[in-house]
Amino acid sequence: MTRKTYFIADLHLSENRPDISTAFFKFLESNILNQDVDALYILGDFFEVWVGDDYVTELAGDVAKYLKAVSNAGTPVYFIHGNRDFIMREQYTSLAGMTLLEEQTVIDLYGTPTVILHGDEMCTQDTEYQNFRKKSRSWWWPRLMLAMPLWYRKKIARNAREKSKQSQADKPIEILDVVEDAVLATFEKHGVSNMIHGHTHRPNVHTYTKNGETLTRTVLGDWYTQGSYLQVTPISQQLINTLL
Repeated sequence: MTRKTYFIADLHLSENRPDISTAFFKFLESNILNQDVDALYILGDFFEVWVGDDYVTELAGDVAKYLKAVSNAGTPVYFIHGNRDFIMREQYTSLAGMTLLEEQTVIDLYGTPTVILHGDEMCTQDTEYQNFRKKSRSWWWPRLMLAMPLWYRKKIARNAREKSKQSQADKPIEILDVVEDAVLATFEKHGVSNMIHGHTHRPNVHTYTKNGETLTRTVLGDWYTQGSYLQVTPISQQLINTLL
């Protein structure tokens, strides 16, 4: 049986979109559970919003049970923070059987060193967001937020979502996409030729040539209207998008 590794991102799971969570559970049942799968990587924005590990909704509990079953069955599950769930901590990842990785992590993908990340740090033209990202990833900001009462964190999250929607609506799509210089700098930083990320909701496979070497960047899609995942075997990488 062919060995496989799967990558997903940007599901934005929420109680308002039960169709997405249903599609995700079917994806696990069809592709991961009881299959010969080496790993499942979740590259951020798994949930639409995350206000703290002390608030596990019924949906988050169900997701944790499914992922724990995957982990218990022998398939390791890895998680990288996105811009929606960056204050998720070990309390929930442990409950879900996930291993939390650094924001940029290099893995050995069947002999190919590959950098995996959410990808928002490469959208450097969006200076407004990058300023927020710098603050939100500091050592003090998450601690301050998690020290606030739960009702206040929920209020902040609601306001942040509305502000984000308005901000994105007012910006050209080019500003919201990754910048080539930042992409090439990330390749060079890690000394790899393969990259996998999400965030932009623009699933595609991009190639670059630098110093005679071909660099490959695979962008995972969101799950608003499709189930988007990358299936990698020892001999192939296939970006798959299926309608919900």
